[in-house]
Amino acid sequence: MTTKSAAAAARATVYGYPRQGQSRELKKAIEGYWQGRVTANALQGTAAELRRTNWRQLAEAGIHEVPTGDFSYYDHVLDTTVMVGAIPTRHRAAVEADSLDGYFAMARGTQDAAPLEMTKWFDTNYHYLVPELGPDTVFAADTTKQVAELKEALALGLTARPVVVGPVTYLLLAKPAPGVPADFEPITLLDRLLPVYAETLADLCAAGAEWVQLDEPALVQDRTRAELNAAARAYRDLGTLTDRPRLLVASYFDRLGEALPVLAQAPVEGLALDFTEAGAANLDDLAAVGGLPGKRLVAGVVNGRNIWVNDLEKSLSTLGTLLGLADRVDVAASCSLLHVPLDAAVERGIEPQILRWLAFAQQKTAEIVTLAKGLAQGTDTIAAELAANRADLASRAGSPITNDPAVRARAAAVTDTDTRRSQPYTARAGAQRARLGLPLLPTTTIGSFPQTAELRTARADLRAGRISTSGYEERIKAEIGEVIAFQEKAGLDVLVHGESERNDMVQYFAEQLTGYLATQHGWVQSYGTRYVRPPILAGDISRPEPMTVRWTTYAQSLTSRPVKGMLTGPVTMLAWSFVRDDQPLADTARQVALALRDEVNDLEASGTSVIQVDEPALRETLPLRAADRAAYLAWATEAFRLTTSAVRPGTQIHTHMCYAEFGDIVQAIDDLDADVISLEAARSHMQVARELAAHGYPREAGPGVYDIHSPRVPSAVEAATLLRKGLEAIPAERLWVNPDCGLKTRGWPETRASLENLVTAARALRGELSAASG
Repeated sequence: MTTKSAAAAARATVYGYPRQGQSRELKKAIEGYWQGRVTANALQGTAAELRRTNWRQLAEAGIHEVPTGDFSYYDHVLDTTVMVGAIPTRHRAAVEADSLDGYFAMARGTQDAAPLEMTKWFDTNYHYLVPELGPDTVFAADTTKQVAELKEALALGLTARPVVVGPVTYLLLAKPAPGVPADFEPITLLDRLLPVYAETLADLCAAGAEWVQLDEPALVQDRTRAELNAAARAYRDLGTLTDRPRLLVASYFDRLGEALPVLAQAPVEGLALDFTEAGAANLDDLAAVGGLPGKRLVAGVVNGRNIWVNDLEKSLSTLGTLLGLADRVDVAASCSLLHVPLDAAVERGIEPQILRWLAFAQQKTAEIVTLAKGLAQGTDTIAAELAANRADLASRAGSPITNDPAVRARAAAVTDTDTRRSQPYTARAGAQRARLGLPLLPTTTIGSFPQTAELRTARADLRAGRISTSGYEERIKAEIGEVIAFQEKAGLDVLVHGESERNDMVQYFAEQLTGYLATQHGWVQSYGTRYVRPPILAGDISRPEPMTVRWTTYAQSLTSRPVKGMLTGPVTMLAWSFVRDDQPLADTARQVALALRDEVNDLEASGTSVIQVDEPALRETLPLRAADRAAYLAWATEAFRLTTSAVRPGTQIHTHMCYAEFGDIVQAIDDLDADVISLEAARSHMQVARELAAHGYPREAGPGVYDIHSPRVPSAVEAATLLRKGLEAIPAERLWVNPDCGLKTRGWPETRASLENLVTAARALRGELSAASG
């Protein structure tokens, strides 16, 4: 049973909710707007209806306080940039001419203006647009979006809490604007930014906000004393304002650590903390600082980033402990539910017994409401829910899916020798150059080519039985033929088959491995209008049969130039899946690596001379705290080497990474022992090339010269300029020329033009180098 004060205090809330709609209505409306098929008014109407639907679902489920302001056309950090008026100079005219078109120009770029840099949101697969700031930045409040959405929710009769990225996190996520010295620290702009936040809070208060949530996830990372002092100053100044709502400062993804006493002592009315496994230390730390007397605590006890049902009794135990540490304890997910799909109940392809194990956003909302009810009114009032939850947990733990003795025995038998190439890179490089015969500055792409409407229709027709398997395969063969022919004509040196048969770089493999489950409607936002369906890694992993050999060897039969075999690496297979939480990640990674090792070996046996194993998530999955990183990087790099180490010296192993901050994992990149790495570099102006050089990276690298997340076509001159920057850091004999990432989301016209310009730039640089040496 619980106390009367607990009953008065315990409420259910969430920090944010999926934006896209049940059928990805937002994606379709935005892309229709970009294509001129949907008007601005129609787009705004769709967005407003989706917000109303979300709020009503939450309120009807029993959520007492719904979030507003978390909805976005593209990205909530970009929304914050608009809110504080930090529009880059190159985009100001577009924003002033049309705020919506200017907003999308910042996100996607135009032919004349590059977009904002994009990178991963902490250790998730969500991408945010990096603010660009400098000593001359002038902030000015624009609270139009935040106030309008709050009023929409209040008009529905709901209790609503606006959610805004906090000022400290906003500045810590920012980078120096182009032309600003690299050592400029945006956090030095805090005193200039705080009046804008004060104005925002006043406007929201005037609009009817009782509480405002300021998200400060950057404070769960290691922070300097100066940064912690900045946080203390920010919340001292905001907390002592008289014209403001009550403030809830939210953190998630990890423990607050040394930032906890800073926020606990700040003159704010509430804190939101993560109490799942990621933030488990918050419980002890909160007790150590004496709790939050007189304050509201929002306890994130339901995992907002994974899809397994919550252990309700364990969460209730945690909540019971917290009751003595705050004036009021409310129940929430550990973070925004943006990171999970909308509703598990609509899945039809998953066995009902297994479906019981899953909780998407709507199911997590129900768990939160159940926990709040049990905390406030006693466990007797949720006895049926607790019994059902115990049965669900027992069903999963006892399932044969989660335990394959043969897979576990093979993983246990791995030795260090299995994770090492037979020769060092210096010896392998000569064998690979002799085998491949590539020119200086070899050109290639990352793997995928445009996924046209015709390809998507063909896959849908196959699933629906409208075309036969043989008819579908003939369509794929024709597409591969077109991709190979274009690459040969364009003059690329190492070709790819284009991945026309693949729906997603993780899902495609997951559907062919044991232990994985695929969803039909489990869409999650990756960036902008790019949504993915992360597969569910539910059990032990093995590969029943080859997955990529057929199409790779077919493509190779069409050309004399080398065609890369293309695989997704073990860490990315984990990071971009909803991974099992009932064993250490290292154990799961080893199982996936062994399955992929079989595929690599079969590709080599079929004659494939270049094999790319993509690991874009290696940096993304890096723990947020430095103390936790060494152990992660040890098993992550071992998993990659286990995947690739059995090939002969003359087989060239590539890897690829994109849209993350690589500087702090250069040693891990080195430890992968790949022969060639391609990395995103166009938006960051070759920063990663300089980081590799500073480390003394000894192998070959292709920092990207074509930003594929923008529809603009880089000219040959622009690509050559970036290549020259790359050559300042990487010797010509070790520099490759390639786009930032795969071309799946691009259209054919821009792809053709961009790759032709890329090849022209490479040839021009070859000529310059030849003339200089001759």
